[in-house]
Amino acid sequence: MLKKREQFSLTTFSLGRKCVFCGSYQLCKTSRGYVKCNRCKKQKGLKKLRRELQILVGLHQQVPAHRVSMDLGVNYRVVERVYRRMRELLYHICELEGAKLSGEVEIDEAYFGGRRKGHRGRGAKGKSVVFGLLERDGRVYTRVVYSLTADTLMEIIRRKTRKGTVYFTDSFRSYRSLKRFGKHYTVSHSRTFGWKGRGYHSHINGIEGFWSFAKHGLYQYRGVSKANFPLYLKEMEYRFNHRQENLLKNLVQIYFGYVST
Repeated sequence: MLKKREQFSLTTFSLGRKCVFCGSYQLCKTSRGYVKCNRCKKQKGLKKLRRELQILVGLHQQVPAHRVSMDLGVNYRVVERVYRRMRELLYHICELEGAKLSGEVEIDEAYFGGRRKGHRGRGAKGKSVVFGLLERDGRVYTRVVYSLTADTLMEIIRRKTRKGTVYFTDSFRSYRSLKRFGKHYTVSHSRTFGWKGRGYHSHINGIEGFWSFAKHGLYQYRGVSKANFPLYLKEMEYRFNHRQENLLKNLVQIYFGYVST
């Protein structure tokens, strides 16, 4: 299940040569067979450690929990527990990570929930509504919302962007008061997908690209309940914002609190 590059990066942990919590090589074995770190004083059984590392590799590769459970021969609840804890950590990291968005920010909303009969787009029934802001050449921020009123969207924009930001949206009426926070340019999809002028490229292709990225990633899990959807969404947000980094290393660091030395 482990790829060569992933095996190499996890070998020192899984063999008990390096502390997964602090990165120290000062380890010893306890009387009950656990590996104990002489620096941070934490200890863990190698069997459990290897299992959790393998489960994190499964999450990294976006393998559903039931499939990882069968591949590793472990109880489904064990895998689900690790997956859920990891997603909860990613959720809080995404909420706290970095400063407010600034510069040129694209804004849009999307509907998640698979194919359904009836109306599509705004007003579609039975789907989760997600509001998103994307800083060009930067990060994306998402929020599951239950209303697309101007008050709801403006409050999120006020809290997550800096004043003076240049905003790009479609012609949805809830965005009409955006000019109070900064410059606001709109794109009418019924006429064009964007235009260039006044020193700006007026389009929302970036945030729409993220919607495609998130939907493709969530499709790997073959269905997500509404109750758990916010956690899965934040996983996609984290993956997108850290797509240029070693994601597996990040997951190990977040899960165990490991800091590379």
